[in-house]
Amino acid sequence: MSAMHQELAEVLQTLPDERRERAAGRDFWLGHWRGHEVVAVLSCIGKVAAATTATALIERFGVTAIVFTGVAGGLGEGVAVGDVVLATSFVQHDMDASPLFPRYEVPLYGRTRFDTDAALTDRLRAAAAQVLAHPADALGASAVSEFALQAPRAHQGLIASGDRFVATSAESRALRQSLPDALAVEMEGAAVAQVCHDYGVPLAALRTISDRADDSAHVDFTRFIDQVASRYSAATLDRFFDLL
Repeated sequence: MSAMHQELAEVLQTLPDERRERAAGRDFWLGHWRGHEVVAVLSCIGKVAAATTATALIERFGVTAIVFTGVAGGLGEGVAVGDVVLATSFVQHDMDASPLFPRYEVPLYGRTRFDTDAALTDRLRAAAAQVLAHPADALGASAVSEFALQAPRAHQGLIASGDRFVATSAESRALRQSLPDALAVEMEGAAVAQVCHDYGVPLAALRTISDRADDSAHVDFTRFIDQVASRYSAATLDRFFDLL
């Protein structure tokens, strides 16, 4: 599951027997990956779209686990462009039903954070570590050089999600102050995590850091997704399915 076309493109090329089905206004691609039945889908951007997609995966296609891949902005210290973050939990940074409920708490759930599945995340982390150890194998030497990815790192921890693209230093600073343990920020993961919690479906999520979520100089975002993030995702998933 990915939010953008470019993030999913490399994955779809790895499904030689893909069959498309239309549901909930989305295209779902059914196929096999290293002997495992898989469904690939574009969630579209934002929490509501992601929740709809996750629900359709579970209700319509009966998936037994969800893996979300894509890009995110880096927040945590030492989380650099080209690194990856594996979520251990998600929080909605724009959830605020105070004074009825504490800030960030999802009303009537009694919690602010939704965890990913530990075992599934461990396998995804192991797969990502293999890819990051030799990034040129997945990306090619030219991409490694262009984006200065000689020593990419994998991080694990909290990811913040919200229906706002965080792209200024002021926004990033505010998030770091209010959620000091958040490593990255994006727009879908917390919604998927809540749906998976509701259904009891294991979730793992890997985000490639495309920028530092501030107004400093950025890489070419579209080119980064095409040349780095999508290839990281496909290579990591290939190893992930091999480990299952």
